[in-house]
Amino acid sequence: MREALNTIARERLVQVVVLTANGPAFSAGHDLKELNARRGDADRGRAYFKHVMDLCSSVMQQIITLPQPVIAAVQATATAAGCQLVASCDLAVASQSAKFATPGVNIGLFCSTPMVALSRNITRKAAMEMLLTGEMISAEDAARIGLVNHVVAPGTEREEALKLAKKIAAKSPLTVKIGKEAFYRQIEMPLAEAYRYTSEVMVENMLARDAEEGIAAFIEKRDPKWEGR
Repeated sequence: MREALNTIARERLVQVVVLTANGPAFSAGHDLKELNARRGDADRGRAYFKHVMDLCSSVMQQIITLPQPVIAAVQATATAAGCQLVASCDLAVASQSAKFATPGVNIGLFCSTPMVALSRNITRKAAMEMLLTGEMISAEDAARIGLVNHVVAPGTEREEALKLAKKIAAKSPLTVKIGKEAFYRQIEMPLAEAYRYTSEVMVENMLARDAEEGIAAFIEKRDPKWEGR
């Protein structure tokens, strides 16, 4: 996935990414048997555990920094780092049969890295309930608390995600890139700093050719022709 994201980031023809899965789960998270097998290492697995967690965290951040929006099409269960993956995507469409959990507390391993993405998507109390109980929640509850955008009939999640992707792909790719980057930067800033930053972003955006074209098209009541600059 890391290599695929690196390639996509450089590919101007790709405007939106839809992340899908096959099989009985969307993602079950880390392979606990694989991790546990390294307890026999001289350092009891410390170096390997750090490598795996750092790599996973890096991939999640890649999704956030990717110029293109990423939509998760969740067909089934997403737990632990799998739930983290959904939370890291910009948007998510879930099947009615999908379920979500951060169940680490049940096995004595708190979902600390999934917590980073989860707590930046949903309210604190909703996040804490998922993290402290480890219980599975339904797709409907995931939508209610803001973890996913839409819940659809089983088997249609990929199609619905692609419909959403096509809507976004019809916009200026430059504008979408500017907006995604600004969204994640401003959300971590104090209010006054966020307004200063986004005001500067809007000025630069206003000077872009696509903004000039888009505004002209709106005034002239025609479809815009995006140039991506």
